[in-house]
Amino acid sequence: MQRINFDEEIRLHNLWRRQFMNAFAAGSYADMPLSGHRSCMLSLALKKATGPCTQQPLFKLLAVEHDRFHALCNEILDLSENGMASEADRLLLELTDASHRLVGLLDEMRTCQRENSAG
Repeated sequence: MQRINFDEEIRLHNLWRRQFMNAFAAGSYADMPLSGHRSCMLSLALKKATGPCTQQPLFKLLAVEHDRFHALCNEILDLSENGMASEADRLLLELTDASHRLVGLLDEMRTCQRENSAG
């Protein structure tokens, strides 16, 4: 079974989110770590993962939500790079919601992986 280190994925995601929020609060789009999301390794890990949990609808939902999160990041980055900070700001709540959904799904998959490796 190709395992995913969900603890590390959650840690990295939360670290990125905190950096984003700090830069956002300071009003400095230039300092936002938005481009860092483009080197995210979770997509690769999801593609390589094997085992019973990968057959669960939850796993497929995780992949969809992960892609959706990155699409939103790209949209915010594009808006901010094109001088449309107000429009980018309006997407912050949606990004926060997407982040929480993603972490929740990562946590559920971590539980699935642990339960299946214990048995």
